Amino acid sequence: MQDFSDSALVVVGHGAQSDAAAAAPIYQHAAELRRRRIFGAVLEAFWKQEPQLRSAEAAAGFRRVFVVPFFLSAGYFSERVIPEALGFKTGLGPGWSRVQERGAQTLFYCKPVGSDPDLVNIALHRAQEVVEKSPFPRAPIPAKTSLFIAGHGTERDENSRDTIERVVALFILKGLYAQVQAIYLEEAPRISACYELAQTENIVVVPFFAGEGPHVKEDIPLALGQSAPILQRRLESRQTPWRNPTEKKGKLVWYAEPVGTDPRIADIMLDLVRDAGQWPLSHRQVAA
Repeated sequence: MQDFSDSALVVVGHGAQSDAAAAAPIYQHAAELRRRRIFGAVLEAFWKQEPQLRSAEAAAGFRRVFVVPFFLSAGYFSERVIPEALGFKTGLGPGWSRVQERGAQTLFYCKPVGSDPDLVNIALHRAQEVVEKSPFPRAPIPAKTSLFIAGHGTERDENSRDTIERVVALFILKGLYAQVQAIYLEEAPRISACYELAQTENIVVVPFFAGEGPHVKEDIPLALGQSAPILQRRLESRQTPWRNPTEKKGKLVWYAEPVGTDPRIADIMLDLVRDAGQWPLSHRQVAA
């Protein structure tokens, strides 16, 4: 087993200045990894809120620093914005390396959380547990259920859909659900289209997001047809944004918790670090 006692782990996320819940999963998973006492230090850093990326400088005293981007796709932020801000892309051109030697220190920019194949099992767990927790009037069997994986989508990066589409493909191979399809907030097929796309009366929607930020708590429920006043009342009373199940347009809809808050994400982060620690010397470049 690899020894990381000489190493610092920096978990980097997007964050949101307007909603503290967006950062909660990063603190959750970082705290769990700190509890395990595997690393010399475990730090949190964000693009949109404090502590910002410069907080990674607190890892300067460690021989190795592993940066894990807490994003569920290898897209615009995980592969462009964050590595550039951390200096991994500066002066390195299109063939930038995920490993840099900076004096006596080696920095590893790990692959994003969404790249791990075990994410499909976490999404499956989310789909199963929401039905088990709210079986009224009775728990539908997967073979008579349409499963929708709800993502953000963006035209800024053509790779942003790859992770969700890979997860959907793995679900289809499992052959558990009558139908599995991706839907998006900012791309077609839109989340609101799930009612026309669904081939069954029962629908389970799993938000493929890192945390319970505004997209999960507000945008997706509204796109699914939740009225704004009801949504506001539920949030103000600290209820979930969606009553499970809710009947809409002749369908019975269950809305699961986001993938990124599952406790097993900490194990995925550790796997990504272990993988990066074994990258060969050919991956490495010396920072300018």
